[in-house]
Amino acid sequence: MRRSHMTTVSLLVALALASCTNAKDVLEPSAITPPAAQGSTAATAAATSPAAPATATGVPATTTGAAATTTPPLTSAQAAAILSKTRLQIAPIVGASVEAATPLTAELQTRAKQRGITLAGSADQTATHVLKGYFSAISEGKDTTVIYVWDVYDPAGNRLHRINGQMKAASTNSGADSWKAVSPATMQAIADQTIDQFAAFLGGKAG
Repeated sequence: MRRSHMTTVSLLVALALASCTNAKDVLEPSAITPPAAQGSTAATAAATSPAAPATATGVPATTTGAAATTTPPLTSAQAAAILSKTRLQIAPIVGASVEAATPLTAELQTRAKQRGITLAGSADQTATHVLKGYFSAISEGKDTTVIYVWDVYDPAGNRLHRINGQMKAASTNSGADSWKAVSPATMQAIADQTIDQFAAFLGGKAG
């Protein structure tokens, strides 16, 4: 009878110890952190963790477990080889007057040749890229601002890249047509920037 009583007491003690252990596990500080504290901890972790890289659309890129690899920059010879294989077709300019578009297209040809890029005709089926430009001119007071957007397409019509910007020039036009205030030099400067940015896109895309 005494042995049975001792066995019963031992079992009760063991159960009590087990109960205490389980209670300790449940009542860990991390398990009872108030919601506000949890939010603070999450905010701290977010602030100290590196941000995901942004894509071209501004949406953070999805990160994976694989380590990112860095591509060595292109040499001047490699960049020149890429540009020499490019045949760029320029679509009719949208929005600009004929007087403004004439020096623009002429300088596009000159700058492209300087950068080693071949221009393809409108009926050329061997073009590797198509450049479509959209322009507008806005006069405010003594200044006229030319706003431009270029979309780069592949031969299948898929947009690959966008180049955009604006250039301000002194306005001498008092009439309603803002394009009459835009000098050929302004359009030539836009052409130079456009070809330079297109060449930079080709180099970055290839790299």
